[in-house]
Amino acid sequence: MSAAPKRNGLTVVVTGASSGFGKGVAQQLAEEGANVVVAARRTALLKELATGSGPNVLAVTTDISKERDVEKLLDAAVEAFGGVDVWINGAGLGIIGPFTDTPLRDANRLVETNLLGTMYGSYYALRQFQKQKRGTLISLSSFVSQVPLPYGAVYTATKFAITGLSAGLYREMKLEKYDNIHVCTVQPWVTDTPWTEHAANYSGHVIELGPVDAPENVIAAIIGLIDEPKENIDIGFKAKGAIAICQVMPGLVQKLNGQSLLAMLKAAPPAPDTSGSLHEPVAEGTGVSGDMRKRLKRKLTDTKE
Repeated sequence: MSAAPKRNGLTVVVTGASSGFGKGVAQQLAEEGANVVVAARRTALLKELATGSGPNVLAVTTDISKERDVEKLLDAAVEAFGGVDVWINGAGLGIIGPFTDTPLRDANRLVETNLLGTMYGSYYALRQFQKQKRGTLISLSSFVSQVPLPYGAVYTATKFAITGLSAGLYREMKLEKYDNIHVCTVQPWVTDTPWTEHAANYSGHVIELGPVDAPENVIAAIIGLIDEPKENIDIGFKAKGAIAICQVMPGLVQKLNGQSLLAMLKAAPPAPDTSGSLHEPVAEGTGVSGDMRKRLKRKLTDTKE
């Protein structure tokens, strides 16, 4: 007789599960035997993920910027599996380009998705955890919450806010003596996911960022927090190094960071303005990985030639 799956009986809600980190986390947890509730706006992709991942994966179409959608997501998870052990706030979008060239409609939408979506998920997850007296909340932030990103000011603001929200909630759970409720924040470096395919772009150029990390490292770190929760983790030597140096020489690091990003954007091919998937989902970008490493490799090859 084969051994029982490692996570048999564990119930995990994953937002942003139609691509990127969320999809990778959901697939691995399903393979390990967990009950996984996958949430995103792209219904067809969620259903495909659920069908391909086994009977214990439930697809729930969710726009995390809508409180009622998030409440329904929790209700669906509890109804299907009796509770929630882990809630992963994995959904998030971005905007690249000068702040004053970005329509405020798009800036507002980014705040609604990244910050309010994380807030709604945290709210409903923690209320459920308090009923159960246990649970783990994991929210995706970024190294830019510590190292500000010019030409991504609103994105930076949302990640500062997510890190701050999670830090406050972590301390609140400690003060309220919820010893078995864990609040974790993940801060990765720039990672090769479909993020650039979904981001709004008002830079005038194709978004080419690098060097980038592999998504598998971030996925492993997120899942690792289920077994060993930590308040905050910076993933990869680039993120850890940038954050550490910025704490010592913030002016210099922020200046160099900005100059590097501006140079990369200007060197990239021209591109029209787009709001990406901020307001409506796009068909592109359905994998765990994106095309960022391929673009950078092609660019380096072209330079050598």
